[in-house]
Amino acid sequence: MRVDLVKGASSPPNTTMASKSSLLLLLLTVLTLLLSFTAQASVDDDEKLYTLQLIFGKPIAPAPSQALVAPAAPPVVKPPLTPGTVKPPAPVPPFVKPPAPPVTVKPPVPPPFVKPPAPPVSVKPPFPPVTVKPPFPPVIKPPTPPVKPPVPPVVKPPVVKPPAPLPPLKPPTAPPLPPVKSKADCIPLCSKRCSLHSRKRVCMRACMTCCDRCKCVPPGTYGNRELCGKCYTGMTTHGNRSKCP
Repeated sequence: MRVDLVKGASSPPNTTMASKSSLLLLLLTVLTLLLSFTAQASVDDDEKLYTLQLIFGKPIAPAPSQALVAPAAPPVVKPPLTPGTVKPPAPVPPFVKPPAPPVTVKPPVPPPFVKPPAPPVSVKPPFPPVTVKPPFPPVIKPPTPPVKPPVPPVVKPPVVKPPAPLPPLKPPTAPPLPPVKSKADCIPLCSKRCSLHSRKRVCMRACMTCCDRCKCVPPGTYGNRELCGKCYTGMTTHGNRSKCP
């Protein structure tokens, strides 16, 4: 029985502690629920704003809050001005004319100095004019007739007989060309014709061809081509140049 009484006496403080702890737990749970709810609401609002920005492209600004307009102050009424003291006008002094300046009198001007007239100059009477005798006219001799030169006697020139005409000079005839009968006769003639040529072999070939065809070689080392006739002078190369030397 003593043990039960001791237990019953110590039970009330245990119940109060339990109730306090339960209240604390309830408060903690309520606070956590409130925090989670507010966090969820803020997340939902952010998601809604993000979706609206994606749809419309521009962020929707919150509606501007209406500014509170202060009531107008009543107009200030100025008190009426008190009439000031008006000063009397200053007395105007009377206008007094200044005294006129004294008139300056000019002294009399002395008369101008006049020279006495000079005595008259005695004029001598003019001399009588000198009579000049007129000059005598010069004596002009009549011109003498011109003297004719003596006429030379007419001399007939002697008649000179013209010299008798000389017979016309005949041009020197070239020596007769050596006869060309075969191609062998052309070799000495062409070697003499091409002896002074710069390209002797070319000259010899052309000369041998012309000599064989025309049977003639002009004398000398240059010129006299017309002595061999048209056959020699008219032969040309493919370039229209004279072929025969």
